[in-house]
Amino acid sequence: MQVQIQALLVAEGAGTESATMGSNMGSHMEVAKPAIFNGEAGKVGGFVTACRLYLRMKMREATVEEQVFWILSHMQGGAADTWKENVMEESESEEVEYETAEEFLTSLRKEFGGVEEEAVKVAELRRMEQGGKTMEEFVQEFKRAARGSGYEGRPLIEEFKRGINGEIRRKLMEAENPPTSIENWYRRAMALDRNWRESRREEKRLRGKKEVGGAPKQEQKQSLP
Repeated sequence: MQVQIQALLVAEGAGTESATMGSNMGSHMEVAKPAIFNGEAGKVGGFVTACRLYLRMKMREATVEEQVFWILSHMQGGAADTWKENVMEESESEEVEYETAEEFLTSLRKEFGGVEEEAVKVAELRRMEQGGKTMEEFVQEFKRAARGSGYEGRPLIEEFKRGINGEIRRKLMEAENPPTSIENWYRRAMALDRNWRESRREEKRLRGKKEVGGAPKQEQKQSLP
């Protein structure tokens, strides 16, 4: 039965896509399809986001049933297979009927996310460090991990402070008016990081010009041991 369901879903997905691509607004745009989802809690958020984007760009005119079947066609392996079978049987017996694809995606996220997804997000948040990333890159990664972690307010600010580079953290904490909200921490940390990187580039540029032009003879003598 599982093999038959797999074949049906792949066929439905392929048919829906070819039928709708020519008439949808995003038909000429390249949109990545979601990676196959096997029910792993830590991946459910990315899967739902990728599905949502593809449906909006490529399958606006498809029916709800076609959109749901297309999503199911990208669920294979692990707990996802069993859940997919249950959904198919409930759909065929008309036990459950989804009014929108968004309602289905919400149900999917609740099924595979919940407490376990939150634990994964918290663990990821606590491991994050800026390192050599720009602050813009780090902030976006931090926001992604924070979403669904249950962290907000002061605990979220503390995790962000811990993850950013020490020099920026010290400057913000020692400022006359330190940031008090997470959005202000994001904004001011990015501004400081941009200024620091721009200053480094300017110093490197000026140093390069000096080396190309050559140092005055008097300065060269002074620099000798």
